[in-house]
Amino acid sequence: MTPLELYLSAPLGSKIRFSNGQPRPPERFTRKVKAWENDNGTGTLIECQPGCDRPTYSSPATFGLHLATYSSGGVPILVVRRIYSVVGNLDFEILERPVAGSARVLTGLADNCELRHLAADDEAARAWLAEHHYHDARIELVSDPDPVDRPLIREEAA
Repeated sequence: MTPLELYLSAPLGSKIRFSNGQPRPPERFTRKVKAWENDNGTGTLIECQPGCDRPTYSSPATFGLHLATYSSGGVPILVVRRIYSVVGNLDFEILERPVAGSARVLTGLADNCELRHLAADDEAARAWLAEHHYHDARIELVSDPDPVDRPLIREEAA
């Protein structure tokens, strides 16, 4: 699916595969393999940002994938996230959607929220939130079906 279709249809917490459509090069071509790995992989959808359209500036809608967290002794050292535009040229596929009954821990406002954690249920989300202190966090239960309603362009206040 295209980046725009993904933006409009994938709920936060979905496992996403992205690809440039090319086969993996042989391992002996290390630079080509690294370039291929940059355009092919999987991640978790953690944020969707509507674009803006102003007289002097416009930007397309974007979405962010969490690719990896590197830690040492249980302490996160490096979090790898990547932001994609809806006008990009990669192919995307939804591998897995959040199951009904699970709970999302979100921060931010309605059209500007970010997924911090996807828990198995409300109780697990509350326990995670008690351990990880986000002052503006809220818990959102995943329903079945999980509706997706995102604007492509951020509306300006009058």
